[in-house]
Amino acid sequence: MTTSATSGTGPADPAGPTENSLRRALKRARDGVALDVSEAAVLLQARGEHLDALTASAARVRDAGLEAAGRPGVITYSKSVFVPLTRLCRDKCHYCTFVTVPGKLRRAGHGMFMSPDEVLDIARKGAALGCKEALITLGDKPEDRWPEAREWLDAHGYDDTIAYVRAISVRILEETGLLPHLNPGVLSWTDFQRLKPVAPSMGMMLETTATRLWSEPGGPHHGSPDKEPAVRLRVLEDAGRSSVPFTSGLLIGIGETYEERAESLFALRKVSRSYHGIQELIIQNFRAKPDTAMRGMPDAELDELVATVAVARHIMGPSACLQAPPNLVDAEYERLIGAGIDDWGGVSPLTIDHVNPERPWPQIEELAAKSSAVGFELRERLCVYPEFVRRGEPWLDPRLRPHVAALADPATGLALPDAPVVGRPWQEPDEAFTASGRTDLHTAIDTEGRTSDRREDFDEVYGDWAALREAAAPGMAPERIDTDVRAALATAADDPTRLTDDEALALLHADGPALDALCEVADDVRKSAVGDDVTYIVTRNINFTNVCYTGCRFCAFAQRRTDADAYTLSLDQVADRAEQAWEVGAVEVCMQGGIHPDLPGTAYFDIARAVKARVPGMHVHAFSPMEVVNGATRTGMSIREWLGAAREAGLDSVPGTAAEILDDEVRWILTKGKLPAATWIEVIETAHELGLRSSSTMMYGHVDQPRHWLGHLRTLAGIQQRTGGFTEFVTLPFIHTNAPVYLAGIARPGPTVRDNRAVTAMARLLLHPHIPNIQTSWVKLGTEGAAEMLRSGANDLGGTLMEETISRMAGSSYGSYKSVKDLIAVADAAGRPAKPRTTLYGPVPEERQRAARDSDGHLPQLLPVLD
Repeated sequence: MTTSATSGTGPADPAGPTENSLRRALKRARDGVALDVSEAAVLLQARGEHLDALTASAARVRDAGLEAAGRPGVITYSKSVFVPLTRLCRDKCHYCTFVTVPGKLRRAGHGMFMSPDEVLDIARKGAALGCKEALITLGDKPEDRWPEAREWLDAHGYDDTIAYVRAISVRILEETGLLPHLNPGVLSWTDFQRLKPVAPSMGMMLETTATRLWSEPGGPHHGSPDKEPAVRLRVLEDAGRSSVPFTSGLLIGIGETYEERAESLFALRKVSRSYHGIQELIIQNFRAKPDTAMRGMPDAELDELVATVAVARHIMGPSACLQAPPNLVDAEYERLIGAGIDDWGGVSPLTIDHVNPERPWPQIEELAAKSSAVGFELRERLCVYPEFVRRGEPWLDPRLRPHVAALADPATGLALPDAPVVGRPWQEPDEAFTASGRTDLHTAIDTEGRTSDRREDFDEVYGDWAALREAAAPGMAPERIDTDVRAALATAADDPTRLTDDEALALLHADGPALDALCEVADDVRKSAVGDDVTYIVTRNINFTNVCYTGCRFCAFAQRRTDADAYTLSLDQVADRAEQAWEVGAVEVCMQGGIHPDLPGTAYFDIARAVKARVPGMHVHAFSPMEVVNGATRTGMSIREWLGAAREAGLDSVPGTAAEILDDEVRWILTKGKLPAATWIEVIETAHELGLRSSSTMMYGHVDQPRHWLGHLRTLAGIQQRTGGFTEFVTLPFIHTNAPVYLAGIARPGPTVRDNRAVTAMARLLLHPHIPNIQTSWVKLGTEGAAEMLRSGANDLGGTLMEETISRMAGSSYGSYKSVKDLIAVADAAGRPAKPRTTLYGPVPEERQRAARDSDGHLPQLLPVLD
């Protein structure tokens, strides 16, 4: 199809772009100058000698990338089988013949989904032919539209389609040795966590960012909820956040303008640069099919495809991997190679292309000959690209490493052509709790400090810092507040539950005498709500590992497994530390750790059992919502099922950490891969429904603004009104010193004293009367700072901790533990009495109080636990 850059779906301007604009854009491309959207749109219309010049420069860019990658003159393909797991879909794309309806499947003698036996039969035959990839393609969420799909899943014991995709992927790995490449359509962040352990790569075509093609009646994607461009871009970002090697691309010629096509390419480049996770881009040309609404639409011409490939190469750069399906052109392979592709995609010696069944795959020998004719050697790759094979963690799950390693050339990351394709066990790594690394860090952090101010993969694990600075800029802009602070103070003093958002925002910006007045109001509300007692708990923090690849940009605790400060405790060491804490009067252990790629989803149960077996009376307050999701997705359990099993193993309550700011605008700057706000809320509400209470937290003073604090506090109040499960709210001032997002020059150097007072006071007012306990952090604020917060609405000092590593690794200078006398002194400084409490704010048994008094609530020697 031919369209202009400005005329929508109408015919092109016969004149096209001017000669001068073409020459200018071609010169910029040839000289390696970054193109903009308008220049790319011009180049998409290059034809004749201009197209020849464009493809020549694109080929040079491609060749430079191949040289840098160590495979000059190599073009790749994947030897695969195509598995159409289900042809049912909730979408109604107007060009698609892959999707069908239940009645047609029944009449053809097929089930709603392929059975495991049918899938494995194809996979085994493919393995016998030397295939190494199982391309699993299916419609989006068919159970949402078709009762027959829901009935099939229920009858076979699957909660949803994703559960079946996961299960069949494991069987393919174990019984055939093929590597699953998953194309299940639109996925959520949680879906990625569920599927990452069973597939080394996944994919979904962006197709286009032209929203009108989805929103306007008659458009090719109208009536298809999963084809909304914003939704599909979110999927690409979630794949990057989850460190999933991901394939995407464009479908050209479906009615988009040249400018819209260029915008789509730039959107893909933005995602690629932000997360470094797009392993290849497919440029696919539209082919009209009979019996579809778009059967009368002209096919995208070869020149259209060639020009788009060449422009994509210029936009994406030399390191990008570009593919054009060879079965969608009429053997004119040399033109696509000349335009800058370096890959032919999946080619099957066994199965048809079920999406384009009328277009047979070329013979591999033919592809090799055609590639050789223009100077390229055809080499086989795996479904996961060589770069990601060599990167390893966090891009390849430990459970998949043996499967990939068995088929990959360790020197190049390409496929070993003659490697035997046989099933191998898919299982959790052995010896998850072998003590390793710097297990004395909980004490050495105070005496020796950390080895360096940043982990060794600082420039890779967090994504692209330049893209992050651009994303963070809007949130860093100051706000103008016009609301009358005096009137807002009057409302707060009269009835804080009546504060409007405008009034609350004005108070969050209060300073000087207005801030003093605000803190006085909050302190009065505190006194009426919970009295004068300053509560504290004798507890021990146990951080069982700091190995983590999630990529939280505020976290200085996480390390690679090979970093000098990395460590993992054994189960005995965890239990020893809990027992030591009990001996000095503790009533709680708070246990959290990094998302260690080797820890199985059941490891958390083992930790809880180990503590309960050693110290039955100890309250186990453990596992942040991020850890809960990690455990659930690794085991294949639902969040509810996993939390129920954790409770049976000994879990008593859940820390409401990993919240940071419950606004994804901020979260995706603070973290690359942590759970979205909606998932945090889901975990917490599910825990509350199961009777597992939790704390709530907010980390502030980084790239956030008072409007984000307001939204966060309103969200917590809403959850508490629904569930009643929060025990307290904990203010967590951002410690900036060693935080990556600060070292990269993006975040502020933590909150000011004004910020701390305003947040504490407004937490008291906005959470009243739903969350009565407001905790301040001596770890982050010190004795004087904590006492000031006690005068600003707080009533709780948290715990003795005994060991505190996370804030100390970040650069906090206030030590790793406080004795009971230390905490009482903080309360004295605020002019208030101190009182011990349990996790749930109940009275502490006299025996526990006596043990705490005798030891002053801290360990007699803070030394590494001996094996």
